[in-house]
Amino acid sequence: MRKSKLTALAAGLVAGGLVLAACGSDDDATDDADVTAPGDDDPDEDPDEDPDDDPVDEPADNGDFDAAAWAPCTTTEGAAAIPDPEGTGDDQTDLTIGIFDGWDESYASAYLFQAVLQDMGYSVDFEELEAGVTYAGVAAGDIDFMTDGWLPVTHPQYLEQYGDDLESLGCWYDNAKLTIAVNEDAPVQSLAELADYADEFTGSAVYGIDAGAGLTDITDNVVFPTYELEAGGWSFLDSSTPAMLAQLQASLDDGENVVVTLWHPHWAYDAFPIRDLEDPEGALGETEFIYNFARSGFEADFPNVAQLVRNLSMTPDELAELENIMFSEDHYDGDDHEAAVAEWIADNQEFVDNLKAGTL
Repeated sequence: MRKSKLTALAAGLVAGGLVLAACGSDDDATDDADVTAPGDDDPDEDPDEDPDDDPVDEPADNGDFDAAAWAPCTTTEGAAAIPDPEGTGDDQTDLTIGIFDGWDESYASAYLFQAVLQDMGYSVDFEELEAGVTYAGVAAGDIDFMTDGWLPVTHPQYLEQYGDDLESLGCWYDNAKLTIAVNEDAPVQSLAELADYADEFTGSAVYGIDAGAGLTDITDNVVFPTYELEAGGWSFLDSSTPAMLAQLQASLDDGENVVVTLWHPHWAYDAFPIRDLEDPEGALGETEFIYNFARSGFEADFPNVAQLVRNLSMTPDELAELENIMFSEDHYDGDDHEAAVAEWIADNQEFVDNLKAGTL
């Protein structure tokens, strides 16, 4: 594919402020689009667009774009046996998958597809880019498909801008959300109880990730005041994802109770004995769905692959297990994704068979 063109596109979009930071950053990257959510009856209905701070063009009035119309999504909708489970059928054979740089589930799903498709006879390349640049690359036809579209909260601006040039291949994960997690045997079940138990946890602190992450902002400015945690003697310590995970490991090794900010999907749920605290006030926001999006014309060029992609459906346990093998220090530590995925497939061949059959 056209690497040099994508590199130039990335530079232009970063300069224009279109890149979405991981874990809930919010951009106003919008442009003309014609987005039809699953189940909409009118394919000509234009989405609404926020014209403020558009970094590229003066946007037109696109009507009513409703991100909520893309969720809830049924991960098995449209599943069916692929035309040629052992080969490439009538497809073209060279394709490029977009990966969101730094997003674990993006790597996990993309490398899973690479392993399955290469075994069937396809040649698969990757483009690792920021989220906004990846959407732009798919819309421009420089990337064939991507697997990490978060809706309805995180990525609606990209559907507003690029939806006219994207094909939806369905959602594959229905439990994407921000969380506050504790050790499995912690004495509390809910964030509503936490204020009374500060003395029972490591440092009387909630251990967070990067200061600029959306999860950090929500924890500090929504979760803490909603549940009156500061008044209960709690502090919030932001750091980085590796530092948060190191604190989690250290507290568990010492047999102490610990509270960390986390999110689904994440391999930590497979690597550590932890669980989420209930959030009765909904302070952490709603659950999202992860979608596959392809370039215009992709399904016509790759009917076999398009059906395979549409068939993907992973449970939280399946995805956490795959990510754990790929990213945790106890396994491949992010150093060899192909070997990690091959190991997971060796223990989960039935998953691959069901993926091809459309019976996940």
